Amino acid sequence: MAEDCVLQDLIIDFEVLARVAKERRSVKAGDVIFRAGDRGSEFYVVRDGSIAIQVGEQVVEHVGPSGVFGEMAMVDAKPRSATAIAATDSVIVPLSEKQFVALVREAPYFALAVMRVLAQRLRAADAEIAAR
Repeated sequence: MAEDCVLQDLIIDFEVLARVAKERRSVKAGDVIFRAGDRGSEFYVVRDGSIAIQVGEQVVEHVGPSGVFGEMAMVDAKPRSATAIAATDSVIVPLSEKQFVALVREAPYFALAVMRVLAQRLRAADAEIAAR
């Protein structure tokens, strides 16, 4: 069973985010945001709601308000490794690579927060492999 991911270290300043990312997307529960294998040109911050991250048929994480997902696309420009599905009606903020760079420039802590998310997810994957 997947555990909800609480990212206390990642506090998104929505005022700063609003200066960089103008778009908000409302998604309904069950909407697929992206699928594993898709090309990734943006990543997302959850404003409201919950997004399920799924590998194969297994939900590996729920990302809630102020959490990020799809960030690997900003790092390695490879196809998506998971599928993101709205677990509840949600509002997400998409960010392109250009917007990501602008946000890092304006709020450098944001890059550190994204790196912490990546590290946390890698550690969780390592723990799951070790438990097998």
